[in-house]
Amino acid sequence: MPYRFAALCGAFFASVALSACSAGDAEPAAPQQRLPNVEVANPLVQEVADWDEFTGRFESPQHVSIRARVSGYLEEVHVRDGETVEAGALLFTLDRRPYEAAYQAARGRAQMAQATARQAEADLQRAEELRAVDAVSQENLEQAQTALANARASLATARADAEAARLNLEFTEIRAPISGQLSARTVDPGDLVQGSTAQGDPLITIVSSDPLYFPFYASESVLLRYQRSSGTGQGAPVEVRLQDEAGYSRTGEIVFVDNEIQPGSGTILMRAEIANPDGFIRPGMIGTIRVRGSEPYDALLVPRTAIVADATRRLVYVVGEGDTVVPRQVTLGPTSDNLQVIAAGLNPSDRVIIGGLQAVRPGVTVTTRPGQIQREAAVGEVTASLNRPAGTARVTD
Repeated sequence: MPYRFAALCGAFFASVALSACSAGDAEPAAPQQRLPNVEVANPLVQEVADWDEFTGRFESPQHVSIRARVSGYLEEVHVRDGETVEAGALLFTLDRRPYEAAYQAARGRAQMAQATARQAEADLQRAEELRAVDAVSQENLEQAQTALANARASLATARADAEAARLNLEFTEIRAPISGQLSARTVDPGDLVQGSTAQGDPLITIVSSDPLYFPFYASESVLLRYQRSSGTGQGAPVEVRLQDEAGYSRTGEIVFVDNEIQPGSGTILMRAEIANPDGFIRPGMIGTIRVRGSEPYDALLVPRTAIVADATRRLVYVVGEGDTVVPRQVTLGPTSDNLQVIAAGLNPSDRVIIGGLQAVRPGVTVTTRPGQIQREAAVGEVTASLNRPAGTARVTD
């Protein structure tokens, strides 16, 4: 019996010792997890206007192919290739001698016809006087009247021939019909120029460069928005940049809106007019145009990085009561540099999370630090082909 009691006591004390060892090896309690820290700011309120961007090519309002009106040998060239000329400037001179001779001959025939007409008038006057005293017959009087009518008709024909010969002589001087820049000529002095035909190659072409047109195609929805907000869009201001420019460097306005939607594409042709006094822009260059499509209005703006995509929805996270994160579905307007216009879904007093979005999820509690929404000008994309380096670089003398 004492032996059993001793064995029980030993087992008890061994279990107590094991429990004590187990308690001593237990890990300490984990500290409380830190709350996410986010940067918040109220939406930026600014007056903006909506702009639509389109890409296209500049066009010259006038593009004229210069052809000769009369045939002849090219005698002299008065301009240089690529020169800018004013309307009426002398470009080429053809050999005048054949047309000078033809003009003088036509003038001579006109003078002869005029003399004949004067003689016929005198003959008719005498016939009328003699008929009054019954010295000639009525038939003679009628013959004199007919002779005068024929003489006058011949005089009109001769004068018309003389005027045509004068015009042909004038056409030996080929002048610029418009102001603009010339192309390279296709003829040289001594070449035989074929006139009075549109089939031959032009002697030279001339394009006007100030102002320039910028045609572009807008969708039907854009046209409807323009018509509801500011008429048809005609007269709306535009801004233009070239493909190697980061900013919009030139201004203009819409001067033409077509009268129908193209059935195949559902678009309508619009045309802007851009001033080009320095001639820097050449017809055919590619550019980007943006058109003001609304009147100025007060908009709520948040950084574009604060927008979260959730399937088809667009969300921003705001900090609500108790510093909890609340997702807010929003309707997006246009972009504005680095900012995004929020058309619906936000209030000016909302605290929008603009920093630390990676660490938040709906319903969690956060700590906040104040931030500020600032506008930063977006850098335009420059065409890669224009950024290619030159072929070689040489040391200057």
